[in-house]
Amino acid sequence: MTQNLTSLLKKYDVQGPRYTSYPTVPYWETDPTEDQWIQHLQHELDRSIASQSGAAIYIHLPFCESLCTFCACNKIITKKKERAERYIGFVHREWELYKNKLDRPYLPVSEIHLGGGTPTFLSPQELEMLMIPILKDIQLLPHAELSFEADPRVTSTTHLEMLYQLGFRRISLGIQDYDLKVQQAIHRVQSVELVSKLTQESRATGFTGVNFDLVYGLPHQKIASIEETINHVIIQRPDRIAFYAYAHVPWVGKTGQRGFNEDDLPSGDEKRALYERGRALLQNTGYIEIGMDHFALSHDPLFKAFEQKTLFRNFMGYVPYHVSPLIGLGVTSISDAWTCFAQNEKEMPDYEAKILAGHLPLYRGHVLTDEDRAIREVILKLMTQFETDWSGQKYIDQELVSILLKEAANDDLITFNNQRLRVNEIGKPFIRNICMAFDARLQRKKPDTQIFSRTI
Repeated sequence: MTQNLTSLLKKYDVQGPRYTSYPTVPYWETDPTEDQWIQHLQHELDRSIASQSGAAIYIHLPFCESLCTFCACNKIITKKKERAERYIGFVHREWELYKNKLDRPYLPVSEIHLGGGTPTFLSPQELEMLMIPILKDIQLLPHAELSFEADPRVTSTTHLEMLYQLGFRRISLGIQDYDLKVQQAIHRVQSVELVSKLTQESRATGFTGVNFDLVYGLPHQKIASIEETINHVIIQRPDRIAFYAYAHVPWVGKTGQRGFNEDDLPSGDEKRALYERGRALLQNTGYIEIGMDHFALSHDPLFKAFEQKTLFRNFMGYVPYHVSPLIGLGVTSISDAWTCFAQNEKEMPDYEAKILAGHLPLYRGHVLTDEDRAIREVILKLMTQFETDWSGQKYIDQELVSILLKEAANDDLITFNNQRLRVNEIGKPFIRNICMAFDARLQRKKPDTQIFSRTI
């Protein structure tokens, strides 16, 4: 018998991976050498060129002027603007290393994303300096999508105009919450008026896609603040919305997540209520759930891709089509050649030293086994289609999966027959829990310490 959503949220709120990759980062174990990484990358580039799907480029820009105490991203807090130009030089050196090692006349690209940190920490001229050498070395495919993350507090009209001239058409704004008390606790004070102005200017400049990032579970957050925030967001009408759970992971180095008293955080029941209310408000006003934490209006390419079953997910989030490989540039960036992951050095001195020595700044990675690749396909389908199948797949332990999914089936979260699974509407908030049943590495070795955030 189906339970109500509130009781289900409480029941399934456990620690679990976010599945931005499979295997998840804590289970990476076979670091590739630099030569091995390039071999995997070359192979995936050949496949990408044959299918005309194109590669993706992610550039990590780690600088922020001030610390947001909810953020677990890799960032460097500084007001020294001159640091940006030096960093751009090292990103270009890294790019040159890739070009030389790949030795290809051109690189077909269908996605570029600038993330951070705060990409608009860089001046418009510095963004131009960053992008021009990279853009001249690639072939942008007709369906290419260029996007960037922006802090409304430091993003100017001139930033928008420059990025538009460079080919960017999507902007993602970090909103989190509009309640002043919440904003003060997380050191991210920005008014509704400021965000509305930037949203309007983006559209007037010619940007065709606006994304808002919202977060629930923040310190001092109440049902009233979630309602107020989403009511403002509905008026501003972004094309897509990411509605994330605050991941409280103060044990992760350099997070800055101890800038408030943990007693200020909503309790488990309170946090689940925030999610339930926020999700209902979004769905009641035309936003359709197209994947884990993500909602889109019906005109948005992500919704259309969801309908057509072409939606894809990588380390940068959801994109309308299969885009691989992903080449990550900059400190701590993660690259993905589908059969192999590689992450750059996390500390700036180590990143710079390897580049100066003529090496890719690789820190760690993982070469996927046949089992890894099979499970990755199953989990990816769940994340992008809310359904999956593993018929004829020898690497899935059917008996164990059936046992692990039995309770979810009894709660009507899923419809489960033999080697095919469909997530029911009430089961969509629990997609991470459902994926965990297929996570062979997690099932073989449960973590000894707290390494994951909560699933809800």
